[in-house]
Formats: sequence, C-alpha cells, structure tokens
Amino acid sequence: MKRIINSITVLFVMLSISFAWSQQDPNYTFYQYNMNIYNPAYAGSTEGMEFVLGLRSQWAGIEGAPESQSAIFGVPVGNKVGLGVCILNDKTFIETQTWLAVDFSYHIQLNDANRIYFGLKASANSYDANTQGLLTYGVGQDGSLMNFESRFTPNIGAGVYLRNEKYFISLSVPKLLTPDRLQETNGNAFLGADSMHAYLAGGYDFSIGAKTKLRALGMIRYVEASPMSYEITGLLDFSERFTLGAGYRYNESISGLFLFKVSNGFQLGYAYESAWQRPIDGLDQGTHEVFMRFVL
Repeated sequence: MKRIINSITVLFVMLSISFAWSQQDPNYTFYQYNMNIYNPAYAGSTEGMEFVLGLRSQWAGIEGAPESQSAIFGVPVGNKVGLGVCILNDKTFIETQTWLAVDFSYHIQLNDANRIYFGLKASANSYDANTQGLLTYGVGQDGSLMNFESRFTPNIGAGVYLRNEKYFISLSVPKLLTPDRLQETNGNAFLGADSMHAYLAGGYDFSIGAKTKLRALGMIRYVEASPMSYEITGLLDFSERFTLGAGYRYNESISGLFLFKVSNGFQLGYAYESAWQRPIDGLDQGTHEVFMRFVL
C-alpha cells in the first residue's frame, strides 16, 4: 500500500511541477497583509512599527510540495519616510531560494483625505536547485544543468501606493531584473530566466453597521509570458476584533480565512485554499496559511 501511495504522489508531482515552476513567486491568501513583499511603498505606512510573520504550506502532505515562510518589518521614520525589511524563504520541489529586501518609502500629503507613497526596493536572492532530484520526478534535463551551481543575485523594484481612509490603490514591480533559474517545458528542464512580476491591487471599506464593515479587495498579477491572475477577497470586520473572509482566484482556487485580534496590536489569522483542479482524488491538495501581525 505504501508503494502505491508513493507512486501516486510522484505522479501528482509530475503533473504539478510545471505549475509550481511557472508561478515562480508565491501567491498569498493574506496578500492584503503582506503588501510589503509586493510593494516597497507600503514600508512605514502604518501608524507605528509593524512586524508580520507568515507561513504557507501548499498541497499539504505531499513531499517536496511548495512551502514559504515570510517575515516583514516596517517603521515610519520622521514625518515623510518609511523603512522596511522583507525576508522570504521559498521551497518548491527541487528549488530553494531565500530573498532579502530593504524598502524605502516617501509620502506626500495630497489633501486632508489622501496620501501618496513612493517606494524603492533593493534586494538580493539566493537560489539553488538540486538538479539530481529531477530524476525522482521523471523530468529530463539539459546537459548544461549537470554543473549547475547556486546563484546569488541582486535586484531592484519600485512601487506607488495611494491611501485614503476608505480605500487604497497599489501598483508595483518588486523585481525589475530577471536572473537565471530553472524552467520546465514538455517534461524537460533547462536554464531559463526569472519572469518579471507586476501587481495592481486595491480595496474599499463599506460601513454596514455601527461596528461592522465590509472590505472588498482585489489583486491583478501580471507575470511575463504567463496568463494574468485575478483575485478578489471579501472581509467582514466585526468591531475590529474578529474578521471573516472568502477569496476567489480566477480559474485557480477558492479560499476562506479568519483573523482574531488577540490584544491591542496583535492579530492571528488562518486561511485555507482549495484548488479548482484536483488531478488525484484522495490526497490533500489544499493550502494552509498562518499569519501573525504585531503593531507597536
């Protein structure tokens, strides 16, 4: 029985590996609380010091499936400047990468209600791929990959963020450069290039009671040479103590999430995401995400 389960798992990985490599950067269900990863203009946009921790486990229970851990720090400095640090560790089958970014933002008060932030991101990425592991998943490889070595590459990014009491709009490209990385086509791996990712996000708060509001959010992700990804999320906030929400990523997945305010400045959250397509029945193909946020 164990052999059958292992065989099914390997088959699932072979069917899924193209998708895992094509997505390159992880998609977060809690994207609205991890915006510093996408947009450097968010650095220091909160009222005080902010610290965010995230853990995302995709296709739980399948060996080698994608896993991501993130840490975000942001703080306003003076009246106009914000500084931040993002750390993202991501593992997908044979690939492992750690991304460290430093953010700088500067804001201008447009009027009493609107403030615009401009951000720059300087980052470095450590990327490694165990090419010997390609044999495990039945993936062929280009001869040049036999001597593949890990890479450490710098990068830059930029973004703009418009903030209002009721709404926000965000536009960013966190990585403008496209360093080398593995790619897969028709069951064969070769040395390709990372794709540029651009993000457009926005949200609006609707008051539906004295202590309840509905927050409507959306994000569009553009990845060079890939179909655009569209995501919408609805959140019900009860007295800023407890939040329930649901999300839909077009033609990819649906998700549910909740957040709980443990104390002033401390939030805990959990999200579960289920993919539309289920290549193999009986295996847990869901994605679990845990979120913690501290504001001081």
